[in-house]
Amino acid sequence: MLELAILGFLRDRPLHGYDLRKRVAALMGHVRPVADGTLYPAIKRMAAAGWLVRKDEPGAAAAPRRMLYLTDEGRAELERRLREPDDLDISDENRWFTLLAFLRHLDEPKEQGAVLRRRLAFLEEPTSFFYDGDRPMAAEEFGDPFRQGLLTIAHATSQAELAWLRATIDALIALDGSA
Repeated sequence: MLELAILGFLRDRPLHGYDLRKRVAALMGHVRPVADGTLYPAIKRMAAAGWLVRKDEPGAAAAPRRMLYLTDEGRAELERRLREPDDLDISDENRWFTLLAFLRHLDEPKEQGAVLRRRLAFLEEPTSFFYDGDRPMAAEEFGDPFRQGLLTIAHATSQAELAWLRATIDALIALDGSA
């Protein structure tokens, strides 16, 4: 998730570490706060893999700033991750949102549509946070207003996402003819 966010933001434009950290934290910090001890080792690994390069450039005040640039290999890795997301990237809401934030970087509506259809298929499967044996339980089955609330909110969120997915897939098909 962190590497995908780094690749995606650097695909948008070169950034220095502080700006990158702010952007990553804004996107996913509510889920997993981004500490320097997490971000900078990831940047180092990604540079070693050839996905980004670091260049010192003059700073606005006096100190040079280390800017991060996405390489062609990094762009290819980003596109691969967007085109072929792991099952967890499709099923986990936080990972999905990170993927969705950069899906525009796939140029082909057909490829974008294929990813959206995977999420749609996942959401169309009956599920719940609570089960009676193998049967998903609905909000109205609980006398507990907190579980009712959890399930009611989750259902409304899923319905909104399903509607958005269907409309967006239809729009991509209209653009491409085969998305």
